[in-house]
Formats: sequence, structure tokens, C-alpha cells
Amino acid sequence: MKFTLSLLAFLLLISCGKEAKKNSAEEASQYLENHLYREYHLASEGVQPDTLLNEMQKHHVVGTSIAVLHDGKIQWAKGYGLANDQAPVDSTTLFQAASISKPIAALAVLKLLEDGKVSLDSNVNTYLKTWKLPGNKFTHDKKVTLRQLLSHTAGTNVHGFPGYTEKDSMPTGIEVLEGKGNTDAVVLDTVPGTRYRYSGGGYTIVQQVIEDVSGMTFETYMQQHILEPLGMHRSTYAQPLPANREAEASAAFDGQGNKINNGWHHYPEQAAAGLWTTPSDLLRYVQEIQAIRAGKTNGLLQPETVNMMLAENEHMHGLGPSLEKIGDTLIFSHGGKNAGYTNVFMGFADQGKGLAVLTNSDKGGRILSAISRGVSDYYNWGIYKPQLLDTISLPDSFLEQFTGNYTYVSQVPGAGGDYNMSVQLREGQLHILDIPESTTYSFVATDSLHFRDLQKNARIHFDEGPVLWWNGRFEFRRR
Repeated sequence: MKFTLSLLAFLLLISCGKEAKKNSAEEASQYLENHLYREYHLASEGVQPDTLLNEMQKHHVVGTSIAVLHDGKIQWAKGYGLANDQAPVDSTTLFQAASISKPIAALAVLKLLEDGKVSLDSNVNTYLKTWKLPGNKFTHDKKVTLRQLLSHTAGTNVHGFPGYTEKDSMPTGIEVLEGKGNTDAVVLDTVPGTRYRYSGGGYTIVQQVIEDVSGMTFETYMQQHILEPLGMHRSTYAQPLPANREAEASAAFDGQGNKINNGWHHYPEQAAAGLWTTPSDLLRYVQEIQAIRAGKTNGLLQPETVNMMLAENEHMHGLGPSLEKIGDTLIFSHGGKNAGYTNVFMGFADQGKGLAVLTNSDKGGRILSAISRGVSDYYNWGIYKPQLLDTISLPDSFLEQFTGNYTYVSQVPGAGGDYNMSVQLREGQLHILDIPESTTYSFVATDSLHFRDLQKNARIHFDEGPVLWWNGRFEFRRR
């Protein structure tokens, strides 16, 4: 099904209501709908806001759901666009949270810690009964711990999971760990505790620990001990989603606005990717963490546990959420990307502010930061401000040295080599075709080696070789 501008425009209008209510929530949502900001704008043009409708249409984002927390309360929650066929997204529509599943799952380990059933610094195999993490040369002197698994420093492999269609046979969690699904077996390929590397495989081990220690299925433990106490009543880790709840869920769409398979993929890797939720439910989690941080002693966890969860470190990743320090403000957050869903949440650790945005599109990430800047602008949060960028013009004869085909160079032995990009010169600008994603980027030069795509918020720079660095993190070499 193709996403159309006229249908989205109609749904946007009905989501706003025929008569705008005169209150701050309505004012705030209407402001956001007309004030989305890219991160960078040309200095020669100044800051140019865009509309939510235009951004969704531009990036083929079929549906979006937003909730905002301010002054300690969920100020408003609203849906835009389509959930499935002709059904509009509303504030109660379920989305796959994808990797946002991880910080919620981490709460279960911290709960078991407070109950005296686990230690964060013991060998994780102490708690694994139905499966054991295989030992190898990397665990000769150091063992994997729950603290490392929660903070992505354990040295485990398997970054993420593609999920399973209706036609696939879905493996159990243990079969995923053993490599009997559609990903590699989860193993150690780095000395534990020596480096940060994001690992969905590590959180699948966490899932098995929660089951083995609690004696419950992961889904049941999370529902009874985490989701319900937090007031996340619409959320579930059930995989597959029960048939009687399918009508509540948004379908998943690819980067061109086409529905994926029969609606969505299934994820037996529940702790890593299996949560179904709403933006408001995610903000209830944020509210609880903020309240405990402020001294609440009868909450889900004790203040000392939450402070440990959000303790700053060199990797700026806590026990579950990512961490960011802007001035004196500590922000905890996490993004999520499953097939056909792209999401983010953020919360101010010591202030009653937060935001959750869930989209049903592979290209939803293109609008998440723009929404964050619009919300920050309206509420004067003072973060993620749009910036003006000076650009320069470079001659074709200079730019030609960067053209060619580039291949990803992974820092993980045996990985990489199958992700390619083509750098081309057209009309005085570098253009990159991301071959696996079938996406083209157009770059302006900020100096002789650094370039930025203002619309898609991507940046590249070149080293000798030439070597192309994507967003400062991913290394590609010319073939």
C-alpha cells in the first residue's frame, strides 16, 4: 500500500479535531505540527521550519505517534497518519518499540538485584540454568557479568535481529542463543569489560537470565513485575502479538511506504526487540525513574539503584538507557529500529521533562530529531537547537578525487565487506548512493574534506586512501 499525501492530510486534520481546543496541550501540538527543525540550516538562508505533514510525506513515514512530558505530567499525546490501511494512528496505537525494549528489560535485572536473587558482578553463568555462555580464550581471566551485558561492555556479538515473518518458524530464545535462528550464535569475541560494543545478543542472554532466575517466562515476569507496576497497561512483550490485540497495532512499512509482509515481523528476542508499546506508556517509565531519582522510596526500584543505573561513565551508556550530558542536564534515552519501525524516547533525569516518538516506517529516523527540536523549542528546554552552517564551493576537479565505490570496513573480525556505497559527482556536488538502502544523499561542503546532507542529517569526511567516514563512526574504503 502506498502512502499518499491527500490521505495523510485528511488524517492529520481529523487528528487535530474539527475545533481546536483552547488549551496549552492543543497549542503545543499545533505548534509542533508547523515547527519541525533540521539540525543544520544554511547560514545564507537562516533557520527554516517545516511541517510534520511535509516531513512525513518527504520521508515516506506513514504514521507517527508522539507524547510529551513537561512539568512532571504527560502534557499531550497524539497520533498522525495511518496505522493500517484506512485506520488512523491515535495515542493508543501499539508500535514495536524495537531496541527501546532493552532499557525496560534492564529494570527486571535491577529488580532481581534488589530482591537478592542476582549480583551484577558475578559470572553470568551462575544464573543461567537452561543454557550456558560458552567459555573461550576471552573468558580465561575475566567472566561476563550482568553489569557488562546491560551496558554493552560484555564483549558479546550479534548487533541486532531481523525478525521473523508469518511464514517463518520462530525459534525459542535458547535456539537464538545457539544460532539456530536467522542470526549467529551468541558468543564472546572480545575480553569482557574492555570495550563498548552494542549487542542485542547480550540482551538475549539477559532475557534467559530473567527466565532462569524467576522461574517465569520473560513475558510473564515483565508484565507482572515491571509493566503493570509502572502503569504501562497497554504494553506487552508478547511475541507474536496475540490475535485479539492485532487490531490495536500499527502495521510496519518500508522506506517507500509499502506495508511489510503481513504487517510486521515477530521477535523471539523479546528483551532486545520485542516490546509493543505506546509513547505515553514509555513516558510512564520516564516519570517513574524521575520520581525515584528525586527521592521516591516506594517506587519500582530504590533511589540508589536508579542512581547506579544512570551513573555516568566513559561510554555514556547506563544499565539499560543511553546517557547524555548537556551542560548540567543529564538525559537518559534510547532509540529503536525494527523492520518497519523507528523510534526514540528521552527523559531528563532530574527534571520532569521527556518525549517519546514512535513511527511505523524504516525511514522514521529522518523525522525524530526534527520533532525533538520542535518540542524543545516550544517548551524552552534549551536542547537540540537548530544550527546555521557555512558552506564552501569546491571545483569539480577537486571533488573527483573522492568518487568511486566504497566498502564498509568493520572493526569486528570477520564482519563487514558487504555494505557498499557509490560516491558520484553531479552538478558540482557529491552524491552518495547507499546501495543496501537504495537511498541517495546529496552533500554540501563545509571544508575541503567535510560534507553534510542537510535534508537527511548525514555527514561524511574523507581521509587519505581515500577513506570515507560516515557520521564520524563507520569506515568505508574505496575498492
